[in-house]
Amino acid sequence: MELTVKELIIILMSFVLVDNYVLNRFLGICPFLGVSKKVNQSVGMGIAVIFVMLVATLVTWPIQAYILVPLKLGFMQTIVFILVIATLVQFIEIFLKKFIPALHKSLGVYLPLITTNCAVLGVTINNITDYGVDGPEAFIKSIVASLGVGLGFLLAMVLFSGMRSRIEESDVPESFKGLPVTLVAASFISMAFFGFAGIVENLLA
Repeated sequence: MELTVKELIIILMSFVLVDNYVLNRFLGICPFLGVSKKVNQSVGMGIAVIFVMLVATLVTWPIQAYILVPLKLGFMQTIVFILVIATLVQFIEIFLKKFIPALHKSLGVYLPLITTNCAVLGVTINNITDYGVDGPEAFIKSIVASLGVGLGFLLAMVLFSGMRSRIEESDVPESFKGLPVTLVAASFISMAFFGFAGIVENLLA
């Protein structure tokens, strides 16, 4: 059990720091660039994405294991997973609109765009590919991986929003204003995260 706990910690921390979906795999760039101007928006989007990733994994993994695989319908995986994610996002949008209208308004069009966030779809498919659908251990690893990816997305959003607030206060050359300097700043954060490569395994070895 101790080894299993160690493995789960490695999975969690690797997706937060080392194999960050936004900064390493470049998935989920649309909300990363669009909703990172303010910290509160970044936190709200990050929490929403974490929730969608966790619930999507909780739903899609059993569908893959107990429906698609036994019925040999694996070719429908992408379509089914997109439908599940789209339904979850609709529930979140209805909830925020009713109970947290300020956050719903601040997220704007980027909230329904979680449906097309390739990081959410990517984590559900990659969990199946990386850990399989054989037994509860694979399911637990998939859940932990989804949590790690979501936390990594939240961390990247918050860090980038802080950097963008500093950029807005800086004297940026005219040719770099707007998207160019934003992409340059994102590349700096991405390079900084490469410094974590191997650190998780070394600390827990």
